[in-house]
Amino acid sequence: MKQISFAQAEYQNKKKVTRRERFLAQMDALVPWQRLINALSSSYFPDAAGKRGRPPIGLERMLRVYFLQQWYALADEALEDAIYDSQAMRDFIGIDLAVESVPDATTLLRFRHLLEQHALTQRIFAEINAGLAEQRPFMREGTIVDATIVAAAPSTKNQAKQRDPEMKQTKKGNQWFFGMKAHIGVDVVSGLTHSMVATSANVADVTMVADLVRDDDNTVFGDAGYTGMGEYLDEDKDDPDSRCCVAAKRSTIRKMEDSPMKTLLLEIEKAKASVRSKVEYPFHVLKNLFGYRKVRYKGLAKNQAQLFTLFGLVKLVLAGRYPPCVEGSSAS
Repeated sequence: MKQISFAQAEYQNKKKVTRRERFLAQMDALVPWQRLINALSSSYFPDAAGKRGRPPIGLERMLRVYFLQQWYALADEALEDAIYDSQAMRDFIGIDLAVESVPDATTLLRFRHLLEQHALTQRIFAEINAGLAEQRPFMREGTIVDATIVAAAPSTKNQAKQRDPEMKQTKKGNQWFFGMKAHIGVDVVSGLTHSMVATSANVADVTMVADLVRDDDNTVFGDAGYTGMGEYLDEDKDDPDSRCCVAAKRSTIRKMEDSPMKTLLLEIEKAKASVRSKVEYPFHVLKNLFGYRKVRYKGLAKNQAQLFTLFGLVKLVLAGRYPPCVEGSSAS
C-alpha cells in the first residue's frame, strides 16, 4: 500500500466532507472505468511500446483529468492550476505532488485532439450508455426528442475578421441566436440520453428526428417544433398506428372557443408535457450544473466531440440523482 504524505493525511482527517468530494466519489463509482479503458486503449498511443523517451501517462489518469475539465468547464491551463490547488481533484486523479507533477495543459490538449481524431468521444458516450444499460436497462417504450441552442461568439474581432463559418443564426420567439444546436433523444422510462447530434443553429429540429429515434421505439414524443415528424420517419400522417405524439401548437388551442372539447384537449396536452419534461433534465445538468452555455472550440466537429462526452457524463449524474457542486454555475 502506498504511503500517504503528511498533507494528504491532514486533509483526510478534516471535519467536513465537501460537496465536491462527495460528487467526485460518486462519479468515481459510476464511471465504467474498465469498460472505457478496454474500448479506447487500442487508439491511445498504440505504437508507444518499445520506443525511447518518456512513457505516456496512463489512459485512466488522462480520462480522469479530461472528465474533470468537462464537469467544471475549465480551460486547459485553468484545469492544470485547479488540480494543483484542489486536494479533492488530486485524490480523484490519484496524484501525489510529493512524487509527481500534474499533467500539463499541452498534454491535455494532445489527449483531446486524439479523442477527436479517432471519434473516441462518441465511443465514450456509447460505453457509458452500455454500462448504465446493464444496471438499469432501457425499457425502449419510446423516445422524447428535443434540441437546445448553444451560443457561439458573434464577434469578428479575431485574426480571420469573421465569425465561425460553421455556426449559424436562428430566431427563437422574438430573439436571434448565433451558434449551434444539440439534438438529443431521451428514453421515455429512464430519462437517459441514448442519441445525440450537433448541427448549426439554423437547422430545423424536425429534420434531425430520424437520427434520434430507435427502430424499436413504440412512441416518439416531441414539442410543436416537431410537427410533421412522421414525414421524416417514413410514416403516413393519417396512419392510426403512427408512433408520433407531437404537442399541439399553442396558437391553435387559443383560437378554439371554450368548450368541453377544448378542456379535454388541454388535459391531453398537459399529459404529453408531463412525459416530455424528462428531456429537460439533461439540458439542465449540461447548462446549469456543468456550466456549458457557450461553445468552447471553433467548428462543429470539435464541439460535437465535446458534446458526446458531456452528455455521457450527464447520464451519470442523472443516474446517480445527485447534482455536482460546480463553482461559478447557477440555475439562471
